[in-house]
Amino acid sequence: MNKNSNIYQILYAAVLVLLVGSVLALIYMALKPKQNENIANDTRKQIMSALHIAAPDDSKVKETYEKYIIQDLLVDRDGNVVDSAKNVAFNVDMKKNVKLAERLLPVMKCKMDDGSIKYVLPMYGAGLWGPIWGYIAMNDDGNTIYGANFSHEGETPGLGARIADKDFQDKFVEKHVFQNGEYKGVVVLKKGQKSINGAEQIDALTGATITSLGVSAMLENCLAPYEAFLKKMQTPATPEPAAIESEINDNQPE
Repeated sequence: MNKNSNIYQILYAAVLVLLVGSVLALIYMALKPKQNENIANDTRKQIMSALHIAAPDDSKVKETYEKYIIQDLLVDRDGNVVDSAKNVAFNVDMKKNVKLAERLLPVMKCKMDDGSIKYVLPMYGAGLWGPIWGYIAMNDDGNTIYGANFSHEGETPGLGARIADKDFQDKFVEKHVFQNGEYKGVVVLKKGQKSINGAEQIDALTGATITSLGVSAMLENCLAPYEAFLKKMQTPATPEPAAIESEINDNQPE
């Protein structure tokens, strides 16, 4: 074949593209497991941050996470656990989940070093320039926020991006989502504004009103569905009749 002909040059280019594409595809497939693990470890770090657990070395992220997260749960709108398989909550794609009519409600149950139990609830919403997401860690009283972590895809540096700053996230600590037994949530408002329903509030970031409102809307949309689950934590478990009878019999005089 004439190497100077158009047909030869077209065939040569096509073969070259095919070879390069094949090599890149193989490299991508080889690196994909590592990429997925890096993404998973970043998520684990965010969850641990909401629990005030210091991020370990990259090689120990998964090990540390599994030390503290003792159970994954999916609950329904009535607060009932419908699934507790390993990683069932961790693997929920919140971007897709928030769009579902019958939304999954993932919960990560954590046991701290002092033996206390926390429950981490994932959030997903929209900021000014793209998606925002986060994790709210609740105390086992079902009412008090233990910690929070927020992240973003492309909010403005120095403005909306500050939702990822510790100073902003720490403002959620010790806030309550119930007032006088009624669910109110937590809202983010401009300084000086008052919440309509009496919810406890966080001051919005200066110069980042839309992103701050995005965080507030995300909390309203993603935290409220857990109302029944959180409410159940506030109600002491009623002993089963058999257990009560056994206790009575044990206390009978000889």
